[in-house]
Amino acid sequence: MNDIRPIRAKSGTNQEGTSAHNRRVMIDALRLNGSLSRADLSRATKLTKQTVSNIIEELEGDGLVVSLSAVRKGRGQPSTPYRLVPEGAFAIGLQIDRYVTRAAAVDLVGTVLVRAEANLPLDGPARGVKVILDLIEGVRKELAVLILQSEKRLVGLGVAMPGPFGLEAPEDDPWMMAAWQNFPLLETLAAGTGLDVGLQNDAAASATAERMVGAAHGLDNAVCLYLGYGIGAGLILNGELYSGANGNAGEIGMVLSPPGSKGRERQTLEHRASFASLYQHMSFDPADPMLRQKLTVAVETADPLLKDWIEAAGVDLRWSVQIIETIFDPETVILCGSAPEPLARRLIEAMHPLLPSIAERRTRRLPRLQLGMTDPWAVALGAAAEPISRAFDPRFSAILKTRTNSLA
Repeated sequence: MNDIRPIRAKSGTNQEGTSAHNRRVMIDALRLNGSLSRADLSRATKLTKQTVSNIIEELEGDGLVVSLSAVRKGRGQPSTPYRLVPEGAFAIGLQIDRYVTRAAAVDLVGTVLVRAEANLPLDGPARGVKVILDLIEGVRKELAVLILQSEKRLVGLGVAMPGPFGLEAPEDDPWMMAAWQNFPLLETLAAGTGLDVGLQNDAAASATAERMVGAAHGLDNAVCLYLGYGIGAGLILNGELYSGANGNAGEIGMVLSPPGSKGRERQTLEHRASFASLYQHMSFDPADPMLRQKLTVAVETADPLLKDWIEAAGVDLRWSVQIIETIFDPETVILCGSAPEPLARRLIEAMHPLLPSIAERRTRRLPRLQLGMTDPWAVALGAAAEPISRAFDPRFSAILKTRTNSLA
């Protein structure tokens, strides 16, 4: 009896007019599994062997896939595995935060090749946009030196910044970054770079990074609880990132916390358990370039102020996990964000024991709550992964449109 290894892949469709979707399904299968033969791809994606062969030839011709040395399994004919070509496509990701902006260039499989950061002026986009455009230009030039012809394979620019989007707020609101939200950012960046530009909030970008190279890799249903200046949740549902009607899905930081917890009055979750509340509690300057180091020292020295904040925040975040599990039924909840890893681990400890939930079952394969990326560059990575996803990931909504059109 032959051992058949499990392969993670989405199903393609053999109906007419869906070749673009099938290409994306096969690229996604290769990204998830590393390398697969044509027989593997046919079995995993439910596509005919002829369809797989045709698409493989197209992808090879486009420089997205390459064949490896043939492998003999048992007595049968040797099979040729295929893998993605990392240099087949590139994208740039941009994070816009309150005091800093970061840009990163990645390849098709999510490897960060170039990155750079700059401080943002306090007057918002008035001068900040010039800083950002210069930063992107510098990253593109460095990438072009590192990889010849990279400009021809640059698929887009992804932008991530704190949400929510489209709400009216005073220009001086520290939570909303209203000046940036009211600025024609995407149009300005598209005109200044010549690239297709997409926007998502920082929690969604963090989830994209986790899905591409982190704890959510290969998972179809996961929620990333993102802790930054505010709090958000990146939603990976049925294998796709869910953004909602206005790009504001997962803005859990705006949920009102239960009254009376730790003797505090009722507030939004992010006013009680975000890092903005931590900075205020400890009288830290959020613009301090040494902030991460100071937080790490506070953890290592068991600072009593930090200990008090962790204990209180753990109560609120424990409650938020129970809400996420009840509403979305994810395979796991991933805590990620800009905190130094020692602080993030203390927070996870403070969130346990988790509240009773529908997520408690004997058949669980993954923990209910786990630690994800604590790299300050994760949001820029996720922003860069968004154009890659836009260009190459399966979109089942496209199939629905195709089927609707075929019935019309």
